[in-house]
Amino acid sequence: MVQKLTTQERELHLNTLKAQDWKEVENRDAIIKTFLFDDFNQAFGFMSRVALRADKVDHHPEWFNVYNKVEVTLSTHDCQGLSIRDIELANFCDTVYHQ
Repeated sequence: MVQKLTTQERELHLNTLKAQDWKEVENRDAIIKTFLFDDFNQAFGFMSRVALRADKVDHHPEWFNVYNKVEVTLSTHDCQGLSIRDIELANFCDTVYHQ
């Protein structure tokens, strides 16, 4: 079973993610980031790559897309909060975005 991040893990990982513009969601144990692209095609390509990875690791984001903007929210429903799965998928999103 997936475990929530410990206080120590949260501090370590969230500080790193906040430096990459991830933010904690108010009134929820989740993180969020908005990714901006040149156009819809790039945004959709990003979503496709993340979707393939998410399906492979069985951890799916909540997201919202309008034209060149993709907003990604991550939280693990199995433990009702942030887990290492969220950290790993957030890092994957950042890697895809910077390629």
